[in-house]
Amino acid sequence: MGLVGDVDWAYSLAKDLLETKLPRRWAHTQGVAEQAETLTCILGPETDTLIAASLLHDIGYAPDLVDTGMHQLDGARYLRDVVRAEDRLCRLVAYHSCADNEARQRDLFDVLAAEFDQERPELAEALTYCDMTTDPNGRHLDVRDRLAEIHSRYGREHVVSRSIVAATPCIVSSVRAVEAALSDVRQAGAG
Repeated sequence: MGLVGDVDWAYSLAKDLLETKLPRRWAHTQGVAEQAETLTCILGPETDTLIAASLLHDIGYAPDLVDTGMHQLDGARYLRDVVRAEDRLCRLVAYHSCADNEARQRDLFDVLAAEFDQERPELAEALTYCDMTTDPNGRHLDVRDRLAEIHSRYGREHVVSRSIVAATPCIVSSVRAVEAALSDVRQAGAG
C-alpha cells in the first residue's frame, strides 16, 4: 500500500512504469519531483506528500494503465484500485494541473467527480506549480513557456490543448500563488 509521504515507494513505482517505456515522461516526472523539493519552506512536513504525488502524477500515461485516455483519471484509478494508495495521493493525481478541465473536454467530469474528491487547494496548487514549471525533459521554465510548449507538442485542436486553454487561468493562478508564497518566505528570511 502506498503511503502519502512514502517518497521511495513512489519513486520506485513511477520508475517501473515510466523509465523504459516512456523515458521522456520519466525525465519530466523527475524534474517535477525536484521542483517539489524546493517547496519545503512553504509546505514543511507536507513536502514528502507533494514529492510522492509529483513522482506519481503522470503514471496514467504508462501504456498498461491507459483506459479512458485521461492520464490523470487512469493514474488515480491505478493507485486506488491496484496498489491501494492512500486517498490523498489518488486525489492529487486525479486532479493535478486543473484536470477537471480535461475531464470536461473528454465528457468524463461526472466520472472523475464521482470517483475522487478534490484535495485541499494549497497542495493541489503546489503540484500544479511543480508540473507546469517543468518541461518534458525535466528542465524548469516559466509557466507561460510550459503552456506554449504543450500547445506546440499537441497542436491547437488536440483535446489536451483545448483543455489547457480552458485551464490556463487556473494553472497560472496556481503557479503565481506558489511563487508569491515562496517570495513571502524569502522576504521573511531576509528581514
